[in-house]
Amino acid sequence: MEKYASNLKSIRSTLHEIIFEADTKTGKIFDILLIISIIVSVLVVMADSVASLNKSFGVYFYAAEWFFTILFTTEYFLRIISVKKPLKYCFSFFGIIDLLAVLPTYLSIFIPASRYLLIIRILRVLRIFRVLKLAKYIGEAKVLKEALAASSRKIIVFISAVITLVVVFGSLMYLVEGPASGFTSIPKSIYWAIVTMTTVGYGDISPATPQGQALASFIMILGYGIIAVPTGIVTAELTWKKPKEITTQACPECMAEGHDKDALYCKYCSAKLNPKS
Repeated sequence: MEKYASNLKSIRSTLHEIIFEADTKTGKIFDILLIISIIVSVLVVMADSVASLNKSFGVYFYAAEWFFTILFTTEYFLRIISVKKPLKYCFSFFGIIDLLAVLPTYLSIFIPASRYLLIIRILRVLRIFRVLKLAKYIGEAKVLKEALAASSRKIIVFISAVITLVVVFGSLMYLVEGPASGFTSIPKSIYWAIVTMTTVGYGDISPATPQGQALASFIMILGYGIIAVPTGIVTAELTWKKPKEITTQACPECMAEGHDKDALYCKYCSAKLNPKS
């Protein structure tokens, strides 16, 4: 019994090394093959949406779709087997993405159009940062994430102020121009104010009176200033944060990444990291 448990632990450790560790040779080979498969499967889904290609090669696309779905389903269950806390992986970001990458094909049995949702597989390519040992980019991404989180309250206040302004300007434009110029309601006028303030300018509605054009000019100029505000808020937070040098090693217990190069234990759950990595 002890030998069986030991063998099971060894198999799980080996699977974890191959599937989750990009710092090992086998892990890197596995991830490169996985990313190639993901890219090809996404290209198949994109090609299948082209009517002319679907008419000529639809049967082959359908077979390829099921091949990749079975392949990714097997990989998904191997990932569950290789971790000590399967639910932790299942509800992690990549765990949810991995599940969503295979569900549409099975749903297509009942809802045919749902198979085009397989395009979500492209999100799995985010693993390329681990495969190519671009850990420093993961560190930079973490800094950006922390800066956005630290700026969230300021940005919420800013967006609230912008919403108030577009409601006011939209209402004013409705009073100035009215239905004759295409401003048939306050909501439609607010839509115009949003398009104008963000400098998108679709041009489907435009003021015709001198008063309306003057108000529009003011909103356009104000829009340029508003665009710079959130950039300044986030930039101010970024200047105070410096990325740490980390590895792509994944904890076998909690699946957390972003450990220091010399780390022996996970900094999140204190579990021992895979020594083979």
